[in-house]
Amino acid sequence: MVICPCTMGTLSRIACGNSGNLLERCADVVLKERRNLVVVPRETPLNEIHLENMLRLFRMGARIVPAMPAYYHKPESVEDLVNFVVGKALDALGVEHNLYRRWEDVDRAEGRGQKGYLV
Repeated sequence: MVICPCTMGTLSRIACGNSGNLLERCADVVLKERRNLVVVPRETPLNEIHLENMLRLFRMGARIVPAMPAYYHKPESVEDLVNFVVGKALDALGVEHNLYRRWEDVDRAEGRGQKGYLV
């Protein structure tokens, strides 16, 4: 399950087990059954409560994938930036995709012999 975007209110209610709607209940069941939950928080800046709630969810087995695009793959459009964030969420689920060039692909394309990190 992927929640993208995820408000801090939704993230907080999931972290506290306060399932007030179908989305929060589904996330609760996903965590209960030890399935994959990926949360893409949308708000910044973060305060201590936000960070504590994200840490609480992480400790429960959720993956936290902030909507922070990288620039090492040399994006040329807003779509490239969006594809990067979506690709990171898919990576967290273990789903194969070709939405962005990974670091190791950038190394090869630029003629570097050493393998980069799989990001």
